[in-house]
Amino acid sequence: MYVTALGLLDFRSYQQAEVQLTPGVTSFVGPNGHGKTNLVEAIHYTATLGSHRVANDAPLVRAGAIRAIVRTEIRSQYDRDVVVELEINPGKANRARVNRSPVPRPREVLGLLRTVLFAPEDLALVKGDPSERRRFLDELLTLRAPRMAGVRQDYDRVLKQRNSLLRSASQARRQNRSSAAESQLRTLEVWDSNLARAGSELLATRLELLEALRPLVSSAYDAVARGKGDARLEYKSSVLLEPGVVSREQLEELLLAAVREKRQDELDRGVSLVGPHRDDVVLGLGDLPAKGYASHGESWSFALALRLASYDLLRADGGEPVLILDDVFAELDSQRRDRLAELVAPAEQVLVTAAVGADVPGELSGARFEVGEGVVQRA
Repeated sequence: MYVTALGLLDFRSYQQAEVQLTPGVTSFVGPNGHGKTNLVEAIHYTATLGSHRVANDAPLVRAGAIRAIVRTEIRSQYDRDVVVELEINPGKANRARVNRSPVPRPREVLGLLRTVLFAPEDLALVKGDPSERRRFLDELLTLRAPRMAGVRQDYDRVLKQRNSLLRSASQARRQNRSSAAESQLRTLEVWDSNLARAGSELLATRLELLEALRPLVSSAYDAVARGKGDARLEYKSSVLLEPGVVSREQLEELLLAAVREKRQDELDRGVSLVGPHRDDVVLGLGDLPAKGYASHGESWSFALALRLASYDLLRADGGEPVLILDDVFAELDSQRRDRLAELVAPAEQVLVTAAVGADVPGELSGARFEVGEGVVQRA
């Protein structure tokens, strides 16, 4: 699987851009702030319907424009050409077309392209908040099984409705409106069940993913750090997970029991305190947690190992993902830079961005584009 062409209209800094791509390594080189990352961000957006730099779509539309269009031409693993066109409409519903035909929802395009992106922001996977690690898991879940996009949306919808009801019930109790509070508490029981049902599916799939990732992360860390440390992953849930409890039904019962147990605290605070949205992944090196204990270099090695493991897992599922290395070599010492280049060079397609050509290791020589002032030219 690889990208053969990218077309942009009013995306980020580009009023218009057309880039033809080939398998192997392609580098985009140019000064910072001139649009290198925008190109690979658009490709990653096609695969995930999200940006690795911003939380919402508004910044993706060029200043002064009302919408952006990203057109990505893909050669699939079955030697079939697919054209995915995404129309980004901040404040409105986005639209998508596949081979010029509209699809009911943008998420229908998920799975047509798979990418693994390395970026300076990856350090937050080790040093950042739990939300960074949840996002990592859920994005990988959706790349492996596009149906999980619907599960995640269902869970987010239930969570939003339940939080709104908790706030209303909490306010009614404080104002001594007992009848209103009782009515809202009865309704809350329905949303408890909905949260447990949607949450159990998301939780179970995360646990399965982590089980598959563990040996791959350990192996990738060993490769990057050359045997200096034992990388571990442990899931930290908002409910007590007992050994052997893995089925959706069992997890649903656990979530529902935990929700009821936390009822008073939730009413006091007006927010849902139980569920996958409160969970974390504890990254460990040896017997210590990586966060707070790992050195800067060890943290980078762990972040790289998570991405390399993702690549290995997706490739094992069938079809190589496109590897994107966004300005990551400038962040690494020479040893990790050379080791990463050595590990990713055999991939079917590798897209690299760098401020200067010297930042791109010799192992990743290939096609090169110069990027400057919104212009992309083949070198």
